[in-house]
Amino acid sequence: MGLDGVDLNLLLALDALLVERSVTRAAERMYVGQPAMSASLGRLRKHFDDPLLVREGRALVPTPLALSLAPLVREAVAASEAVFRRSRGFDPLADRRSFTIMASDYVTLILLRPLLAKLAEETPLQRVNVVPVRSDFGEQLRKGDIDLLVLPTEIAGSLAVPHRHLFNDRYVLIADPDNDAVGATVDVDQFAQLPYVAYSAGPLPSIAESQLDSLGIARRAEVSTQNFVIVPFLVTGTRFVSLVHEKLARHFAGQVRLRVLEAPAPLRPISEALFWSPRNTHDPAHTWLRERISKLAADL
Repeated sequence: MGLDGVDLNLLLALDALLVERSVTRAAERMYVGQPAMSASLGRLRKHFDDPLLVREGRALVPTPLALSLAPLVREAVAASEAVFRRSRGFDPLADRRSFTIMASDYVTLILLRPLLAKLAEETPLQRVNVVPVRSDFGEQLRKGDIDLLVLPTEIAGSLAVPHRHLFNDRYVLIADPDNDAVGATVDVDQFAQLPYVAYSAGPLPSIAESQLDSLGIARRAEVSTQNFVIVPFLVTGTRFVSLVHEKLARHFAGQVRLRVLEAPAPLRPISEALFWSPRNTHDPAHTWLRERISKLAADL
């Protein structure tokens, strides 16, 4: 079946309905009246011969067909937006755009915080939403739910989308300056005896912990956290030690009491990279933002 006779505006209405799961909110999202959105839902139900959204209590719940359509619809809308934006240029001082970046708390602090500060000062029309890294990052990028992804290449694996190297960082050992159990250096045997703050990346592998495991290095993990940025605060004023990225350690060393030492064993550095969907490669706004991010990363 072709598209002859199909009102493609219904695609936008279906996307709004599946996202909002409310006729009222979908109408607000589309800047149309509620009767017009109700009429669109009726036409969609007739086209698919399916109710799409059914009422359960006070909520509208998608049917199995609607759930199966949702990722296809989101991808089609994102691709359509990319097509029609490509013919226009982009003036960051005059054009308003919103971007969603998926990144870790570490990248948000070290790289994106300076970016957000500069954008707020220089191009206040632009909006950037930063969301935490999820295990389905590839699917999020493909569907257009996120615009950019900042992730170590060691975790991205075989993600087959355009990408650009941003910066490297290495692991260092941190300890409180008054921790007399830590000397000028710490070898593997000493490290295994020290109370340790471990980092758990939730659904994703922790690069440091994976390397320690592969090297057979034991540790006395007494605390575990999924928030990497908080690790220096768990170490300062305590007997704990931990392994963190050097840029993070140097950032906090001037704010809290920390000693920064060489790691007890050579660990491979991480390589942070910027990933995006192929459909946004030539989008002027995306190109502008990628260049801003890359320039800041080069100065780290």
